[in-house]
Amino acid sequence: MRSSILYPFLLSLIDFSLASPTVERVGSNRDERHEIFNIDWEKELLGRSSPVPLAERADASIDAIFKKLGKLYFGTCADSGSLSQTSNAAVIMADFGQVTPENSGKWDTTEPSQGKFNFGGLDTLVNWAVKNNKLVRGHTTVWHSQLPGWVSAITSKGTLTTVIQTHVSTEIGRYAGKILQWDVVNEVFNEQGGLRTSVFSTVLGEDFVRIAFEAAKKTDPAAKLYINDYNTVELGSTYAKTTGMASYVKKWIAAGIPIDGIGAQAHLMAGQAKNVPAALAVLCAVASQCAITEMDIVNAAPADYVTAVKACIDIPNCVGVTVWGVRDPDSWRASNNPLLFNSAYAAKPAYSALVATLGALSAAATPSPMPTTPLASVKPTVTSASTTSAYV
Repeated sequence: MRSSILYPFLLSLIDFSLASPTVERVGSNRDERHEIFNIDWEKELLGRSSPVPLAERADASIDAIFKKLGKLYFGTCADSGSLSQTSNAAVIMADFGQVTPENSGKWDTTEPSQGKFNFGGLDTLVNWAVKNNKLVRGHTTVWHSQLPGWVSAITSKGTLTTVIQTHVSTEIGRYAGKILQWDVVNEVFNEQGGLRTSVFSTVLGEDFVRIAFEAAKKTDPAAKLYINDYNTVELGSTYAKTTGMASYVKKWIAAGIPIDGIGAQAHLMAGQAKNVPAALAVLCAVASQCAITEMDIVNAAPADYVTAVKACIDIPNCVGVTVWGVRDPDSWRASNNPLLFNSAYAAKPAYSALVATLGALSAAATPSPMPTTPLASVKPTVTSASTTSAYV
């Protein structure tokens, strides 16, 4: 691996990509490719070169390559606003196989007032995915942030238990059989590896995790149920949050809580990708499935992206990777240019590096069968748990 020698060169390529609005996006015109595809990224980043011509290695989406490697998807986040942008939707259609709702599945959107549910945005995303043959990851039912004030004000164990059960079963139940995976609980750990202080842990202790997962499992037995968090692969395999999450999840699964998978968000700083392989292995060892769920990397160096994504490829039960957005200006870290496409929806060097290096690996891979869970459209309506009146 020569990433330390190549790093200044790779960064200069990123700057060049961002400054060139005429660069063709991978998938937008397969007959016109930017000169970055003439770089043998496989040789530069993996130390060897495939006999497959560079042009052929470039002519594929990352999602197609991932599936050839036996994974379920390479996805991104979206919502009704980004899906309504023609260029954004076209990139997702061409290059990604799964969509995760960025905000439309969160509690403050789906149940802003008790018993009044608003699924308009999430319906739009699920229906778009069904129409375009994309998988969906549900995100997220129980999270301390973007939480309505009426939930935060609850002090009764009985009340909060019922509220969690109702919220989880209503949201997941609406899409039962339509969503592959759910982030049932999100960001429940602190940096010391213990439980984060929230209304959920304050009132119910760690039992809120059991309550949420049992409600989810009862509602949609076929969905894979995940616990998701950040700073779990970013800072290394011995970081307290990483080991704490692994310990808690192992204990909870042993106690019968139906946790199917661990999600590692992977919001990485430049150079942190080197920590991902070992840390992800620690997490994946304690659950039947794992996934990288929200990846973005400051400056999007090709070597960083290849290292982080290959970590998932090298772990048999890591089923997929999701990057947190399509193009840099739409990222929550927009000033850091952390994604795979620039403002003009042109593929950046990190994208072409992934296609070249991972594409070279796919020839020898034996793919696993894709899930056959049927998907069906849902009507984009707004409903109430207790009445038929719409939320406004």
